[in-house]
Amino acid sequence: MTPELLVEVPGPVHAPSDGAVVLRESRLRAALGHVVLGLLGVACIIPLYWLYATSLRAPENIYSLSPFPWPLSVANYVEAWGAVNLPRLLVNTFVMAAMVALGQLLTGLLAGYAFAAWRFRFQNALYLVFIATWLVPFQVTMVPNYALLNQLGVLNTIAGAIIPNLCTALAVIMLRTHVRSIPQELLEAARMDGRNAWATLWTVVVPNLGPALAALGVLLFINAWNEYFWPALVLQRTNDVLQLALHSFIGPEGTQWGPLMATAGLACLPVLILYLVLQRRIVDGFVRSGLK
Repeated sequence: MTPELLVEVPGPVHAPSDGAVVLRESRLRAALGHVVLGLLGVACIIPLYWLYATSLRAPENIYSLSPFPWPLSVANYVEAWGAVNLPRLLVNTFVMAAMVALGQLLTGLLAGYAFAAWRFRFQNALYLVFIATWLVPFQVTMVPNYALLNQLGVLNTIAGAIIPNLCTALAVIMLRTHVRSIPQELLEAARMDGRNAWATLWTVVVPNLGPALAALGVLLFINAWNEYFWPALVLQRTNDVLQLALHSFIGPEGTQWGPLMATAGLACLPVLILYLVLQRRIVDGFVRSGLK
């Protein structure tokens, strides 16, 4: 018998599957997105870093362009502490921002619950009117609000800076959206259980809005904390909040950049601490705002 000759035939060469190509492209896009976000994050951090770096420079090095303040000095903070009453300013600013944020949260919760859970005549029209108030420039309502505060006798007081800002359309819009995301069956079950509208709001709706209320509360607090024009108009004879006290370091002879940056750095700390403490709730609240 003639032995058979065995010839090994090479198998076909397989090209990369479409799934592998798609996976590589998605990873490349994700890596590129992370690089862009990282660059944007660095760009956002640079002004804040420069603020604290300038505040920690020695007075004779205040105009140095070195990115690293050395030697470190707290002389600017000591000078700022002696020039203005920082504890009182921090307390006043915190009270003003907290009261404004709480007032806007409360009015926004009540109005958002009414627009989302109830049905009444002209509901959509009233809601559109409420949204329209958000589009009205502040300069239009500034003079009437100022005249009203003058009649109430609360000019040059913290209460005057708080009262006109106790309601905002932003809180109503956001909380209405979140209340509408709550299953209607849950609200109906509460009514069948014998709870009235007020009890349903505080025992069913509010517990389900924890992340949203935290995220919105921090946003409203930051907006009130950074507000400058309205407190400057109402508290024109006093420097009772931090934003107005910054002008104490700006004079005809020039700007005292060291104490100014130190005071601004102290003004940023409460907001940064609040955000770090409630960061998870803030992210959760904004993520849930896009879910139905």
